[in-house]
Amino acid sequence: MRRLKKYESGEGSQYISRRQALRKLQLSLNDFRRLCILKGIYPREPKHRRRAQRGSSDIKILYHSKDIKFLLHEPIVWTLRDYKIFHRRTNRDRAIRDFRNLKRRLDAFPDLKLDHIVKERYPTFIDAIKDLDDCLTLLFLFSTFPSLKFVPREQSAMCRRLTIEFLHAIIASKALRKVFISIKGYYFQADIKGQKVTWIVPHYYPFQPQSKSDVDFKVMSIFVEFYTIMLGFVNFRLYHSLNLTYPPQFPKAVGQDDESELSNEQTFVSERIAALNIDLLKTDATVQDEEEEELDIDLLSSDADSERIKKMKQEAAQVRKLKTLFKGLKFFINREVPREPLVLIIRSFGGKVSWDKSLFAGATFDETDETITHQIVDRPQVSKKYMSRDYVQPQYVFDCVNQVNLLPVNKYFIGAVLPAHLSPFVDPNREEVYIPPEEKALRDPSLIETHEQSDDSDEDNDNSKSKSDEEEPIAEPERDAQLEEAFKLELHKENTRALKKIETEEHRLKARMVKPRHRQLFRKLIKEKQEKQKEHWLLDKKRKRINAEQKEIKKKRKVEDRQTKASA
Repeated sequence: MRRLKKYESGEGSQYISRRQALRKLQLSLNDFRRLCILKGIYPREPKHRRRAQRGSSDIKILYHSKDIKFLLHEPIVWTLRDYKIFHRRTNRDRAIRDFRNLKRRLDAFPDLKLDHIVKERYPTFIDAIKDLDDCLTLLFLFSTFPSLKFVPREQSAMCRRLTIEFLHAIIASKALRKVFISIKGYYFQADIKGQKVTWIVPHYYPFQPQSKSDVDFKVMSIFVEFYTIMLGFVNFRLYHSLNLTYPPQFPKAVGQDDESELSNEQTFVSERIAALNIDLLKTDATVQDEEEEELDIDLLSSDADSERIKKMKQEAAQVRKLKTLFKGLKFFINREVPREPLVLIIRSFGGKVSWDKSLFAGATFDETDETITHQIVDRPQVSKKYMSRDYVQPQYVFDCVNQVNLLPVNKYFIGAVLPAHLSPFVDPNREEVYIPPEEKALRDPSLIETHEQSDDSDEDNDNSKSKSDEEEPIAEPERDAQLEEAFKLELHKENTRALKKIETEEHRLKARMVKPRHRQLFRKLIKEKQEKQKEHWLLDKKRKRINAEQKEIKKKRKVEDRQTKASA
């Protein structure tokens, strides 16, 4: 038996540096990066870097040696080598001005196929859906880009078409569940085949080139190259499961950019929004019911009273109500309101939507239609109003979806101060984190009334105290009651100090009992806990200051109103 030498086993043989990998694959650095992105292979961090680097103390980029051996059998490697040969030969033809031979070589450009990689990385359809979050976020971002140095126009056009197809599948399946407006963009979450898929649609701004090259568009473009193939497969499966024809037939080719569209930004954006407001063709001509057949949970008699079954019933009823939230309602969007997220939300929950057809394409009904129930406006006032509809601000649609209910419109009228827009993606059972009073009131509506009553009672008490101080002196029984309250308050302070002292002693005992190898982790946990407590304290202090300022403003307004009434 041969005796193994040093670094021939263990971590020394499990890892390989990037330079060695390039030499083994015979590829350039750019081609190696592209291959690793397409195949989903990333650098690894070893447990013992010195052993993995065979005694070297430098910090190197390491890969698993099995991953590099896996790349040796990849057919794309030969295509990348063909690219290298192709560029060398075309450059030679240009140099000697052999344009006839150059044209022949350009027609025989080597084609890079990624279908087998998608099937290899995602063996089942559910695996592809689980990895859709980053894919959708990146494709929605690239769908807003113009032609850049490393982002060809065909790629951004393909992203635009694939994202519109995906949004149509969401509308047809009514899979949307949560929405939220953020500084980054619009957050959406959909339930596809039982998997939660979350993505971000960025706010639309005209593209402005940056002087600093902080973003590597070349690397991002490689990710987009793979994700377009992946999303094409996903859209194909979704459309066939929904009984829809694929590819869908839009009124105008969304993936093609005309010169008139590129010169006019409104036309460029309005075409993709107009494509969302049409109904797609179905493969089967028979009319199917909109309501899907759902599992009757009451048949589960064995565990009918368990908490899990009750929770499942509540979630099923909530989803059933959410799918028909805007059924029978017609929305008209003013021109100043961003239309793309609202069209997606309203149509996903059974509503109908339109806008001014003289400005944008794709309108289905006019503003003068008497059957319109809501008009979405984002300006201080409107010149002409109709009595048969409600004029609300855009946040109304988002809040209705998150609360799974049609909210009263009086808080969302034109010019009204909007309620807090709360994120539905936070954990409701989180601990040691500041929870705003609006979120507490959302969970328990009785807290709104108690908060308002406490504010009114405080003002009444202030007024009554001021009047009583001016008119009558304090009686003896009242003085005794005040002394008792002060004594109770002092006892409460002493008890809290004693409890805090006991807690600090317990914390010290816990710290002593921690083993030396776990002390670093224990300190990290304690530091995170202290940071959360500090953040909670700062936010609570900020909220109290804001509430105090609002009370002062209300008092000043009341005093001004009294003075105006007295002078009148």
